[in-house]
Amino acid sequence: MKATTMSGLGLAALALGAAMPAAAQTETHTGLEAGDVLLRARTILVAPNEKSGSILPAFPGEKASVDNSVMPEVDLTYMATDHIGFELIAATTKHHADGVSGTTGSIGRLTSTWVLPPTLTAQYHFAPKGKIRPYVGAGINYTLFWNEKASAGLEAAVGPTRVHMDDSFGWAAQAGIDIDLTRKVFLNLDVKYIDIDTTVQLHTSAARTQKLDLGLDPLVFGVGLGIRL
Repeated sequence: MKATTMSGLGLAALALGAAMPAAAQTETHTGLEAGDVLLRARTILVAPNEKSGSILPAFPGEKASVDNSVMPEVDLTYMATDHIGFELIAATTKHHADGVSGTTGSIGRLTSTWVLPPTLTAQYHFAPKGKIRPYVGAGINYTLFWNEKASAGLEAAVGPTRVHMDDSFGWAAQAGIDIDLTRKVFLNLDVKYIDIDTTVQLHTSAARTQKLDLGLDPLVFGVGLGIRL
């Protein structure tokens, strides 16, 4: 009976000894490993590098500029290996297009639109076990334009106007860095380039249908916090 009890205690001690290193390893885990899921919340500045064609056929030579926008953004990254992750971002921003010369320049603000550019990138993380982890990525983007509206100034000049902007499919590139603040929480700095091209159609009562080819191609600067789920 005593031998049985001692044997049971010995087995329990061995089991406890085996469990303690594993628990300690889990508790002190830093960096990234395969299977990790990272959730980030950023504030982003979307700065278009617009390339505008002419507003045709009524306003040849007249182009448009697009303003910057600041908005919150959420993204999710799944680490397929220690080094390779896949990130999906979700954010929507509002932008305005203004005339820059001639008749449309005198009008000023022409249209506004909301932009939803879900972007999927494959990332390479250079130092997954470090507390400072730079990464680069490349992927694809599909941009939806929604709630497009003509400005009051445009409608005063050419009458009631319906605006439509074609959705866009393009590529994306990124670079960023994660910096551990605690075992689970980290600071994130990120910049992306997104290829976005659209055709703007202005269906007006006075000037009929006008078209404008517009390349937005924004740089997206982000700063925020992330957590390892």
